[in-house]
Amino acid sequence: MIENMTDSSKPESGTNEMLRNSLLAEVLAAVFTVRPDAAGEHRLQVLLWQRGRAPDAGRWALPGGVVLPEEDVDVSARRQLAAKVDLSGVAHLEQLGVFSAPDRVPSAAGVRVLAVGFLGLVPIGVDPRLPDDTAWYPVDALPATALDHGEIIERAHQRLRAKLSYTNIGFALAPNTFTLAELRRSYAAALGHDVDPTNLHRILSRRGMLAPTGTTAASGPSGGRPAAQFRFTMHELRVTDPFAAFRPRP
Repeated sequence: MIENMTDSSKPESGTNEMLRNSLLAEVLAAVFTVRPDAAGEHRLQVLLWQRGRAPDAGRWALPGGVVLPEEDVDVSARRQLAAKVDLSGVAHLEQLGVFSAPDRVPSAAGVRVLAVGFLGLVPIGVDPRLPDDTAWYPVDALPATALDHGEIIERAHQRLRAKLSYTNIGFALAPNTFTLAELRRSYAAALGHDVDPTNLHRILSRRGMLAPTGTTAASGPSGGRPAAQFRFTMHELRVTDPFAAFRPRP
């Protein structure tokens, strides 16, 4: 315990005022979903909007903005995401980390901007209405991104890939009911490599994550036996196997 602080060690009021005026906090959300591209291939995509002001006007950015004095970062992230997408379609949102490079946002006023990144997930098949300046882009074919937003997207993608192995986070990408082929498609798109559906079923069922619905999907154009449908047993994040890792299909 420190007692009798000397006058020379006390922070001056002018220093406090300078810190308040030179530091800002913002939130940025990397929101992913699995969607078909123009060729019909299902790919992991991220929500971006086109900046209309400097710095990096015209480049594509993550939704977010400055945290208001009365907000914590979680409240701020949800408020600012709601300006771009219907939050009822976001099945999962978690803090990703702090991005604090001194020059991450160039400013003539010398204001340093710290960002708290978030990872968000929208289930496959959910298609919220978006503003005209906002669109989904494949994470492996991004347009020119603003500032350090490409780095934040990559960090969020790494987090998602890791959590698909050791948690039940797949529930936030999958529809309410799905076939094994549909589930494999969402996992493969997010992981960036193919996944064996039989092995995926075995692993997730062993962890108590999947349950059959007792229904089947409609047959496709080529006919064949209708595929059984499944659902996730939990829709809250749980660690299911802390040492697991999905490997590329041989």
